[in-house]
Amino acid sequence: MTDLPRLIEPMLASLRHEFPADEESYGWELKWDGLRAVAYVEDGKVRLLSRNDKDMAASYPELGVLAERTGAPVILDGEIVALRHGRPDFGLLQSRMHVLRPQDELLRSVPVQYNVFDLLHHGNQPLTGSPYTERRARLEDLGLNSDPVRTPPWHRGGADKILAESIAKGLEGVVGKPLGSAYHPGQRRDWIKVKNVKQQEVIVAGWKPGEGRRADMIGSLLLGVNDDGQLRYAGHVGTGFTDDMLADLSEQLAPLGRETSPFGTKIPGPAARDARWVEPSLVGEVAFAEWTADGILRQPSWRGLRIDKEPAEVHRED
Repeated sequence: MTDLPRLIEPMLASLRHEFPADEESYGWELKWDGLRAVAYVEDGKVRLLSRNDKDMAASYPELGVLAERTGAPVILDGEIVALRHGRPDFGLLQSRMHVLRPQDELLRSVPVQYNVFDLLHHGNQPLTGSPYTERRARLEDLGLNSDPVRTPPWHRGGADKILAESIAKGLEGVVGKPLGSAYHPGQRRDWIKVKNVKQQEVIVAGWKPGEGRRADMIGSLLLGVNDDGQLRYAGHVGTGFTDDMLADLSEQLAPLGRETSPFGTKIPGPAARDARWVEPSLVGEVAFAEWTADGILRQPSWRGLRIDKEPAEVHRED
C-alpha cells in the first residue's frame, strides 16, 4: 500500500510583463481562470485541496471520477473551472464555491471541469524533483483527458502564439515553465505568468450603501492590500457585481462588522464617508485599468471572492 504525502503546497508563478529572451526554453500553457486545486487520489478516495489547504471534494463531487481513472495513487495539480459557451467564467464558478454539498440541479446548471497541468506523485514515486517535461509526459500517459477532467496541452516555445490563443479564447494569459525545472512546493520560483488583463487580489475592508436600484444593497466595497505590515487603502469597486454576488457578500460581511477602520494608512474623506467597516478577513479579485501614482486601483471591476486565498497573501502585483 502506498501512502501519499499529506500535503504538497502548489507552486506559484511570478508576474512578468514581457516574455524572457530564452522563451524557447520554456513550456507554455494557457492560464485558466478558476480555482487552483491539488488532487490526492488513493484507496478509491479523492481529496481536493485549495491553496489554503481546505478540502473542496464535497463541493465538486463530479471530480470523484478521478478515483476510478488514475489506476495508481497520484497527486495532481490543476485548476477547477466553470465553462460558459466553452470559456472559463469565474463569475459562474462563484455559484459553486460556497456550496458544500451541491444539489443535482446546481450540478447540471453549473458543471465544472478540472484542468490538470502537473503530476506531483505517481504510485510510490515522488515527482516534484523531476523535470517539467518528464512530469508532463507521465501526466499525459495517465489518459485522464475526458470530461470532467482535462489535460490541456503545453507548447515548447512559441509564447507569442500561445498568448494570441489566450486572447482569442478570452483567457487570462499564459504561464511559462522552464523545460528542465523541478516543482518547488509553495514557492514562487522559475514559473512566470504573463497576463492579457490586469488583475489584483484585494482584501475587503468595508462597504458603502448603494443608491437607486441598489439602495438596500451594497453599493461598493472598500479595498486594501498589505504593504509594509499595514493594510493600505487601494480604492473602491462598485461594478462587476451580480445580484447573487451582492446577496452572498451581504451575508458574509454581516458578522464581520466593526466600529473602526481596519486600514493602517489614511483614507480619503469621500471614501470613508458613510463607510461600514468590517474585519479584513475576506479576499476578492478585481480587474482594473492601472495603478494611479498614489497607489489606487483605476477603473476596478469586481470578479468575485477568492475562498482559496488568505488575507496575509494579498500584496500589490506589479
